Amino acid sequence: MDHEARWNGRYREAGEGYLFGTAPNRFMAGRAGLFRAGESALLVADGEGRNSVWLAEQGLVVSAVDISPVAIKKAGRLATARQVNVAFALGDLLAPDWQPVAGEKHYDWLVGIFIQFAAPAERDLLLARMQEMTRPGGRIMLLGYTPRQLEYRTGGPAALENLYTADLLRQYFSAWHIEELVEYEDDITEGTGHKGRSALVGLVARKPVSA
Repeated sequence: MDHEARWNGRYREAGEGYLFGTAPNRFMAGRAGLFRAGESALLVADGEGRNSVWLAEQGLVVSAVDISPVAIKKAGRLATARQVNVAFALGDLLAPDWQPVAGEKHYDWLVGIFIQFAAPAERDLLLARMQEMTRPGGRIMLLGYTPRQLEYRTGGPAALENLYTADLLRQYFSAWHIEELVEYEDDITEGTGHKGRSALVGLVARKPVSA
């Protein structure tokens, strides 16, 4: 699948607006107490910047990567309007020659909000790279859709194999300390891209200090 072409098209369709809005994701914002000013964070497939900009407003040192140059341009515009600095980079974590943003190798936080464009084999690589880039004692935060989302059709991929369950995420993070892992439903409004009743699963996991 040509992920870049697909997402460029979707972001262009939104025109000057923001496909998923400009407010931060509710799951992430609801855990604001976990974030500390000065911590480093890398947001994966950050899109138009709503989540990275919010984290920068909390005082974190934020980098963000996305495959779409259309999204990166919009994200930069949002950061400027909100008067924060975010190191935006065009890139694909699934590429064989992937290099970390701005030469950084490890982060206090790796954040992936609705990054379920990845099929199972791609997901294996994506999550492995995210785990590698998390410093010992750092955390990964993920939010995604569960299979029941296929009934609601209010956002997310149409492919069942791309969706998460708590058991699936527990397997990926079996060697980590899982601080929170919850399946739940919520009515969300994130631009026109995510709107309505949604079946969700959220994870916060801490990497062992000895890893």
